[in-house]
Amino acid sequence: MAADGAVWPELQRAEEERRRELVLQGPGVDERMAGSGEPHPALYSLTALNYLEISQCPSLRSLRPELRSLARLQSLVLCRNGLRSVPGSLGELPGLRVLDLSANALRELPAELSGLAELTTLNLSCNQLTQLPGGLSRCSRLSSINISKNSLEELPEDLYSPSLELLNTIIASENQIQQLSSSIHNLPALKVLDLSNNKLQEIPYELADCSKLKEINFKGNKLKDKRLEKMVNGCQAKSVLEYLRVGGRGKWKQESAEKSDTNRPASKKKSGKKGRKEREEEEEVDELKQMVVRILHISDSPVTVTVSPLVKDVRPFIVCCIVKGMNLHPGNALKRFLAAQTKLHDDVCAKRTTATIATHDLSLLKAPLQYDARPPDALRIVPLGRKEMKAVDLLRMLQQEADEQRKQKKRQNVSGLHKYLQLLDGKDRYPCLVDADGHVISFPPITNSERTKIRKTTRELFLEVTSSTSLQTCKDVMDMLIIKMAELNKFTFDHKEEEAGSDGENDATSDPSVNSSASPELSVLQVRVVDAEGNLKVVYPSKTDLTSDTSHLNIIR
Repeated sequence: MAADGAVWPELQRAEEERRRELVLQGPGVDERMAGSGEPHPALYSLTALNYLEISQCPSLRSLRPELRSLARLQSLVLCRNGLRSVPGSLGELPGLRVLDLSANALRELPAELSGLAELTTLNLSCNQLTQLPGGLSRCSRLSSINISKNSLEELPEDLYSPSLELLNTIIASENQIQQLSSSIHNLPALKVLDLSNNKLQEIPYELADCSKLKEINFKGNKLKDKRLEKMVNGCQAKSVLEYLRVGGRGKWKQESAEKSDTNRPASKKKSGKKGRKEREEEEEVDELKQMVVRILHISDSPVTVTVSPLVKDVRPFIVCCIVKGMNLHPGNALKRFLAAQTKLHDDVCAKRTTATIATHDLSLLKAPLQYDARPPDALRIVPLGRKEMKAVDLLRMLQQEADEQRKQKKRQNVSGLHKYLQLLDGKDRYPCLVDADGHVISFPPITNSERTKIRKTTRELFLEVTSSTSLQTCKDVMDMLIIKMAELNKFTFDHKEEEAGSDGENDATSDPSVNSSASPELSVLQVRVVDAEGNLKVVYPSKTDLTSDTSHLNIIR
C-alpha cells in the first residue's frame, strides 16, 4: 500500500528530533493518504509524542490498532477528516486527556473508549453517531463533552452519573434527542448545557437543582409548555431556571403576581383579575422583547476592501462589515464580548484553523483598505500589547515564548499560541489587512494591531473574518458573531450595569452617548470587497446572509 512506501519527511524529522508534538494537516498530507486511507505506519513508532494532530485530510479513513503504542499521548486531535471508524486500542492510551474526533464520518465508537480514565475533554461533534458507547461514567475526570450535530436520540444514562463530578459542559445541539433525564441534577459541576435544535418536548424541573448552571440553550425545541418555549427563546438562563424551580407555568405566574402586588402601591392593588392578567401579558412582552439588527446598505458605507491577487495561495477569503450601536462601556461588557470572540475562535473556527475573526475600532482606521500578502521580512505590524516589528521577528518571538511557557509549566500538549503559528508554516507570504496610511491593522490568524484595538469607548466596530477554507465559512462565522453581539448588547441593556471607570486605557468618558444606550438595537453596515480591477467579489451582509431562524432575533433590511 502507499502508506508503506518511503517514510514521510515529517515523521522522519519527528523521530530524529524525538519530538513530543506533531501536526499533520492539509492537502499535501491528504494526497499521500489517498490510496491507503491511513497515515504511514512509521507514525506508530513515534513513542515520545504527547500531542498528535491529523486534520483536514478527507482521505484519512482509518487508523491501525498499533495506535496503542503511542502510550504517552495526552492530546489526540483527529478533526475534519474522513474517519469511518477508530480502533478499540484507542481506549488503551493511559494518559489521554483530550480527544477530538469532530467532523468525520463516524457512525459508532468502540466500547473501549470508556477505558480512558484520564480523559477531560471529548469532542465528537459533526459525525453520524446514533448512540454513544456505554461506560462513560468510568471517565471520572471528564469535564467537557461536545456531541453536537450527530443523530443521537438520547443521552446515555451514564452521562448523568454522580461519578462525573467534574463534568461542567455538555454540548448536544442539533441531534434528535427526545428527552432530558431528571437525573441531570446528579451533575454538581454543570455550568453549560446546550440542547438546542433537538426534539425535546419537556425540560425536567430537576435541572434547576444544578446550582452552578450559568448557560443553557434549548432553542429550536417544540416544548409542550408554550410559555417555557417562549422563555428559552428569549430569556436569560436565570429566568428559565427560576421558572423550573417553582414548578412551571401556574406557580411561576402566581409567584410573579405576588411579587408584583407586593411592590405595587396600596391604591393600585385592587385592580382585579383582569388587571392582573393584563399585567402578566405586559411583563411577558417585556421579558421576550426581541433583539433587533438593522441592515444599512452599501451607499452608506465608508469602507471598501480591495483584495490583492497575491492572497490566492495564502488565505484567499475575506468578508467585512461595520457594526454600530454596540455598547462596550458598562461593567464587564467588553470582557464578555472578547470572551465570546475567543469561544467562537475555539469552537466554530476550530482554533482558528478554518477561520479567524478580527475586530477594530472604526474611528482608528483610515479607508480604503487592502487585503494583501507580503513577505515575512516586509510585513510590519504593531501587535496587540507590543511594539512595531517585522512579522518574521514576531513569529520567532512568539515561538520562543510558547516553548518557554511549555517548559516552565511542564506542559505536554501544544499551546493554542503555538498551534496558530503552525498555520503559517511553509508560507512565502503572510496575509495582512492594510489601511490607507499603509499601516497593517490585521495579521491573520496571528494578531490584530494595537493601532485599531477596541476599547470600552469604541462606538463603531469594523469586523473582518478571513479563511483559507471557503467564502461561505467566512459568512457563517460572521453571522454567528453578529448574532452573539446582538445577544450580548441586549444583555448589557437589560442588566443596566454600573458604568466602568478607567482601566488604564483612558476609557473614562463623560460623553453620555458612549456611557449609555437608549436601545439594544444594532445596525450592520454593508462593506464591499472588490478585486484589484474594482470588480465586486462579495458584499456582506447580502440578502442571503443573516437569515437566522433564531426566533428572538428581528432582522430589518
